[in-house]
Amino acid sequence: MSLAGCVFCDTDGGEVLWRDARLRVIAPDEQDHPGFLRVVWYEHVAEMTDLSAGDRERLMVAVFAAESAMRELLAPHKVNVASLGNVVPHLHWHVIPRFTDDPHFPNPVWGQRLRERPVAVPTDYRSRIAVRLKSLLS
Repeated sequence: MSLAGCVFCDTDGGEVLWRDARLRVIAPDEQDHPGFLRVVWYEHVAEMTDLSAGDRERLMVAVFAAESAMRELLAPHKVNVASLGNVVPHLHWHVIPRFTDDPHFPNPVWGQRLRERPVAVPTDYRSRIAVRLKSLLS
């Protein structure tokens, strides 16, 4: 089921790096955190418990693959993984690389900005992570 007016039902929500019939991994346009990934469930549901056990497992395999690929390619200081959905109640997980010199560290990524410059990621990051996700998830 999709819901009109939901950004994840109406659009991909960012550059699609990998997808299957149930979910997609996207790179949204997050200027302060260019390595940011989201894992988005296709069906419009709000909570993990709306999914069957098998679907929950598939979703978390994708979240962990995104984290693993990100760590391998960017070597961040920390990775933040969260499913919030307060603003967009469509099930999705944030996978965010954190660096000690990123604009908000050690604050949350939506917290007070402490620095002006985002941390640069390699220009080919999205294509490389797409290849890595394919090998981990296919």
